[in-house]
Amino acid sequence: MKKFTLFKGNKLKKLLLALLVLAVAFLAGCKGKDKSAEKPTKVTVMIYSEYIDPAMLTDFESKTGYKLQLELYEAQEEMISKLQTVGTAQYDVIIASDVVIQQMIHLGLIGKIDMNKIPNRVNIADQFRNPSYDPTNEYTIPYLWGTTGILYRDSTIDPLHVSYSMLFDAKQTKGKFSLLEESRSMLSMALQAKGFDANSTNKDEINQAVEYILQAKKDPHFLGFDGSVGGKDKVLSKMDWAAIVFNGEAMAAIDEDPSLQFAIPEEGSFMWVDAMTLSSKAPNVDGAYQFMNYILDANIGAQLAKYINYATPNNASLEALDKEFTGNRVINPTADEIKRMVFLKDPGDAARLFDEAWTIVKTR
Repeated sequence: MKKFTLFKGNKLKKLLLALLVLAVAFLAGCKGKDKSAEKPTKVTVMIYSEYIDPAMLTDFESKTGYKLQLELYEAQEEMISKLQTVGTAQYDVIIASDVVIQQMIHLGLIGKIDMNKIPNRVNIADQFRNPSYDPTNEYTIPYLWGTTGILYRDSTIDPLHVSYSMLFDAKQTKGKFSLLEESRSMLSMALQAKGFDANSTNKDEINQAVEYILQAKKDPHFLGFDGSVGGKDKVLSKMDWAAIVFNGEAMAAIDEDPSLQFAIPEEGSFMWVDAMTLSSKAPNVDGAYQFMNYILDANIGAQLAKYINYATPNNASLEALDKEFTGNRVINPTADEIKRMVFLKDPGDAARLFDEAWTIVKTR
């Protein structure tokens, strides 16, 4: 009898223990399920520094309910390296320059966009549809567009007649200067300065561009390579006499100090488009689409362009911009300046040549 009771007690304990384990597992499963079912509360955008009106952060949240979180970078190479290191699951939208879009597609860093989720895409100007860097219009939404040139402190030099020799020829350099910390941009400028095509993939021509930059590095006036914002700040603070920067930074500097000048060199330069892309592992796809649609709103597009001092690819925004803005040659280059500029193309397999060239530039 005692033996039977003891057995029955053990059996009951085992049953209770099993039920307890099942209950804990069930609760843990429910907790995990609830956590995964939680709606995202933020949209994370990887973006150049100083590249959005801060007022838009709170405005976007009030209109969508999503908090806008920014992850900043200064150069395309830095951005791609970071995405390859930490992965794309931390970001929803990545704003990238046209020249690296194809590379990002090949690396699996960005995914296709469902354009039906972005009704304001109808506002995109015709010249920014089916671009060479995204001919099928599947991966990008244009954000802003601009140019790259030389910001300098010398009112005696006509900005319509500036040569790269201002920086690359020690006999003509009048003060300290910085070059741009972006490999493709800087090498393409050096190619143009030597009289070659900015999109050349000829190894000998690229090597000559490297030597041209190395020549500038030997000048005692050379202060180093900077991001566009850093170069602008150095010219403003009078640490630099000149720097290669994007036109938006140039306009911001000129607004602070009207004695500064911005030039598209006579040998040529290039135009670029920065585009919104969808991270390949975006945790908040809906939020990403809402951000893209928000930027393409006519009034928001105009607000963004005026705050950042870049031209807008948003056709509907042009009506909300005054003639002082649209007629500003620093922001909207003249017809003659546009003739001297090109869009940079994806170099394809020749990207290796540019990588090797930039390594030489930075290490010698």
